[in-house]
Amino acid sequence: MTLKIRPVLPTDKEALWSIIEPVIRAGDTYMYAPDSSREKMLGIWYDSEKYAYVAENNGKIVGTFFLKANQPDLGSHVVNAGYMVHPDARGRGIAEQMCRFSIIEAKRLGFLAMQFNCVISTNTTAVRLWQKCGFDIVGTLPKAYQHAQLGLVDAHVMYQWL
Repeated sequence: MTLKIRPVLPTDKEALWSIIEPVIRAGDTYMYAPDSSREKMLGIWYDSEKYAYVAENNGKIVGTFFLKANQPDLGSHVVNAGYMVHPDARGRGIAEQMCRFSIIEAKRLGFLAMQFNCVISTNTTAVRLWQKCGFDIVGTLPKAYQHAQLGLVDAHVMYQWL
């Protein structure tokens, strides 16, 4: 499957929420509170300091991600990213295509490195995928994440020089 990846539009809000809501409600991959409101989460995605994108398959939005400077000022050459795939579209290589696109896009935007601040260690599919895309685990944060089912679990910091 080849995706069309484009910047988010104001008209994408419903499709974005249909992806974001089930991901955060699960409480097993993102730091956002599972009961976060639609307004809060869309505000995060549409933040003016982010570059947000959607991935379309045959005109249907199946994934989304954002890029943003990981730190201000003297750390702003490192980009951070967050990816989500619609639950009905998982296992089809969408996250990998978004990640590979985002690496190219980050370079185009002038970033020199990419860092994932908190990859949940129990999300082994994501850990393996990010490693396949060239990221290294550069640190592990013991019990840094409150997993909805497993309690406190480790989180990895993953990094790639672009």
